[in-house]
Amino acid sequence: MKKYFALLCVPVLLLVLLSGCVQSYLDQAPESGLGPEDVFSKYENFKKFFDTIYEGNKLDGTTWRGYNIKNAYSLYFDFWDQKYTMESLTDMSDMGRVMDAQVIKSGSVSAIINKMTYDQARRPILGSMFKIIRVCNTSLQNIDMLKDVNAVDINDFKGQAHFIRAFAHFELFRLWGPMPYLNKVIGPDDEWDIARLSKHETLIRIAADMDTAASYFKAADLMRRDPPPGIAGHLNNPEQKRPNGVAALAFKARALLYAASPLNNELGVKDWEEAAKANWEAIKVAEQYGYDLLPLSDYKRNYIGNQYSNEQLWAWSAGTRAYNAGDLQGQVNGVFGGGKTGWSGECPTQNTVDKFETKWGEPLNTEADRAAATAAGHYKEQDPYANRDPRFAIDIIYNQSQIPGYGAAKIYYETNNGAAIYAELLDQTYAGITRTGYYERKTWGEQSVKNKTTPQYTDPLIRLGELYLNYAESANEAYGPAGVAPGATMTSLQAVNKIRTRAGMPDVLTAYIGSKDKLRDRIKNERTIELCFEGGHYFHDIRRWKDAPRVMSGTLYRVDIEKVPVSAAFPTGFRYTRMPMSADRQVRWKDAMYYFPFNSEDMYKMKNFVSNEVW
Repeated sequence: MKKYFALLCVPVLLLVLLSGCVQSYLDQAPESGLGPEDVFSKYENFKKFFDTIYEGNKLDGTTWRGYNIKNAYSLYFDFWDQKYTMESLTDMSDMGRVMDAQVIKSGSVSAIINKMTYDQARRPILGSMFKIIRVCNTSLQNIDMLKDVNAVDINDFKGQAHFIRAFAHFELFRLWGPMPYLNKVIGPDDEWDIARLSKHETLIRIAADMDTAASYFKAADLMRRDPPPGIAGHLNNPEQKRPNGVAALAFKARALLYAASPLNNELGVKDWEEAAKANWEAIKVAEQYGYDLLPLSDYKRNYIGNQYSNEQLWAWSAGTRAYNAGDLQGQVNGVFGGGKTGWSGECPTQNTVDKFETKWGEPLNTEADRAAATAAGHYKEQDPYANRDPRFAIDIIYNQSQIPGYGAAKIYYETNNGAAIYAELLDQTYAGITRTGYYERKTWGEQSVKNKTTPQYTDPLIRLGELYLNYAESANEAYGPAGVAPGATMTSLQAVNKIRTRAGMPDVLTAYIGSKDKLRDRIKNERTIELCFEGGHYFHDIRRWKDAPRVMSGTLYRVDIEKVPVSAAFPTGFRYTRMPMSADRQVRWKDAMYYFPFNSEDMYKMKNFVSNEVW
């Protein structure tokens, strides 16, 4: 059956897409007498109209409208009162409190989907993306009206408009699947029923738009917005929230990686070849303009502790957040948040912890893996956190890890006369206390009631480290571990090893480099570790890989930690026992979960619309 997307029949989107964007802007100050000519011919007015993309309009002069690009930023998604993150919708982590996250990962979202479509008090991603697509198209349609503006500004606006339009389509695609590609303003007399593209074609159009954006940014000499390292003003440009040419090429390459992935691939190995070439091009251009991987000592500066880093190709600086800020109630557990018993907090599962290799590079994913590492003298089940990948200590708060204000983290219980006595970080008076035995550290910021800091938060929307992993994955599929993309000077294996070297890890062990099938699993694992808890990557990766049916049907595990006397059997003084999490915290998969459904009221009013399956 041919699929149609009755785009403008969507009740809320009818207002978003057909209401005059110019008029909504002019309505903010009706006494000014501004008309379309005034808006689009004058630089300051044009910029104010365009910049609603980044912050939204003001509804009543004081309240920011919820429809803006930030709704598609993973960190901004985490900063909400619903107490869950993208990772917690997968097997990667559990939320302390059983709330909406558990409902979704158990296979039911339709009753709460409005929080991610139109509810401006939440995270209305769907409405926001269609709104900003229209702003981009309206800006491009009217940009020739601009007067007394130099070519640099014109090209900058065109670059941003093409980039943001592609970015919005990409975010819609990742969550709701293929859409029509809207590259012009849809008027009231235009055809409303527009065919949904295929998954592959949607991504090809996104990549093309990003390529066009890059050409405009290059013409404007805005391949990066700040000077490169060593020059005054580096990482300190007031316009750095806006995308640039390097970011456009990087997003083009990401879109082509998605197009090549099993969920979307139409051309077989040719799709992988195109993705490998695009990611290599993006890497070389990024290096040309001075971007580089941060050393491990500065690794955390990619997302916490400073405004921008030189590994970020495009990022959102979110400002500072105090230890007890409401925005953190889905990331920072209430036990750290100063008596916030209703907070939740992201808690990695044992399944995720097992993905961190030994420092010698041995995988620990399966019981057989752990047995082999144990036989090599590199892993002990009763001293499980010793000698691990250095990123483990950066990303995870585990029992006895050192944290400011607490010393050794106390995530255990003791048994006294048959009763459990819970240690400080298992205080059962907190509803959101960890049920996995771990807390997420990567974006925690070290702040707590015992360390009242206010760190700077940054969302690395795309960073150079990801490009090396994108290239490693696509080059491996196209050319094998030792092959290279045309013009490239790095193999797939060398690319993944570059990320491992930065992390202080050895190269991928020889047992896993003999074929692309063997290396594939290690690349996936490396990507999961390098990008965990940022960007929503894992949520999308397991879907594009078509791994979700497997990983989201498996058992989620926790660790039970009991303090016991030190002995040969328990050399650390703790008994570590893997256990399945309780039944109410397990995951469930059905193929409808590849994409979110639309609101039921939207679907009922469609005539030619073939909707996503409701779940």
